[in-house]
Amino acid sequence: MDFTDAQVAFLEHQHSAAMVTLQPDGTPHVARVGVALVDGRVWSSATQDRVRTANLRRDPRSTLFVFDGAWRWLALEGRVEILDGSDAPELSLRLFEEMQRELEPRPGPGKILWSGGERTFDEFLRIMVEERRLIYQLEVERAYGLH
Repeated sequence: MDFTDAQVAFLEHQHSAAMVTLQPDGTPHVARVGVALVDGRVWSSATQDRVRTANLRRDPRSTLFVFDGAWRWLALEGRVEILDGSDAPELSLRLFEEMQRELEPRPGPGKILWSGGERTFDEFLRIMVEERRLIYQLEVERAYGLH
């Protein structure tokens, strides 16, 4: 699905979201996540052992509810592809660089914020491997909201 200019503008500046996945019995499971547009795709991060990862491996349907600090929001419905190959640490770095692009103060050159402090890119990549991080890529089928 192609996003409207207004949807792109909203997603470029809002990184707070709730992700809804489906449990085995069909009830929703909700988790707070960070999101960003990376190369026009909606990405979020998680680990191999999250409940939502197990849910998505069984049933890839998901809804992201992206919101700002006031009343604007955007719902994104679709199917998640889990990107968990050997490049997952580098993909995680791309995601978090995008999410931190507008932070003030920004992390220093060659650094990223993680776990309450600045980390070098090499440290961050090592942590991503240790945490078994992966990327959720949402293939958006429907978008709507007050943005």
